[in-house]
Amino acid sequence: MKLSPTFRSRVLNREWIVGTWLNLGSPVTAELAGLAGFDWVLLDHEHGPGGEDTMLHQLQAVSATPTVPIVRIAANELPRFKRALDMGAHGIMAPFVSSAAEAQATVQAMRYPPRGLRGVAKSHRASSFGADFETYYQTAHECLLNIVQIETAAAVENIEGIAAIDGVDVLFVGPTDLSYALGIRDQLGHPTFLAATQRVVAAARQHGKAAGILVHDPALVEKCRGWGFTFVALGSDGGAVRGGLQQNLAVLRAK
Repeated sequence: MKLSPTFRSRVLNREWIVGTWLNLGSPVTAELAGLAGFDWVLLDHEHGPGGEDTMLHQLQAVSATPTVPIVRIAANELPRFKRALDMGAHGIMAPFVSSAAEAQATVQAMRYPPRGLRGVAKSHRASSFGADFETYYQTAHECLLNIVQIETAAAVENIEGIAAIDGVDVLFVGPTDLSYALGIRDQLGHPTFLAATQRVVAAARQHGKAAGILVHDPALVEKCRGWGFTFVALGSDGGAVRGGLQQNLAVLRAK
């Protein structure tokens, strides 16, 4: 699937855009998720067993489906952006972005000169191995989705500055890390957590960005929608496999 500005425009328009996490490093579950009908899938290369070899295979699997592939890189470091984007990611999620300067670094890493610092190679998979490089070079900044994760107390304190950075598209709450950082581990209904998330949503609206979040409990989806989140992921391939296996085992063990 070639890059298009449509998906990024829908996200920035704060349409209801839904996805899921892929943390097994498997091209098979990536293809299954793509065929299931999610708007986007997140290939998680911060946590889990995936590496650059599995990332390529996952991106190839998702490209055979209508779903948009996003890669979460392991750290906000320039070479990591370059590798994932050259392989064909349609967007990047950068973890632990806690300041405006760190947010600006993600924009620089996402964009070719003169708009940024992304290294230029013409014969990579993202540009059809060079066949479409000129179009990719001229339009990638309009199409690639830049997602920064809000996972620390400092990020919440600096959220207005982060949201104001041109080229940051989604402010994405990492609920587990943020709740731990706030000293209220896994208490997503705690007033402190809710206040933090509302600051994120408000900053996103003020600066024309989308607010995103990952949830594991289906009961939280509508709550998140009511709070103002529009770029929402539910569950993961690992969780789905584990849950399905446990359910089957429970049936087999029942007496």
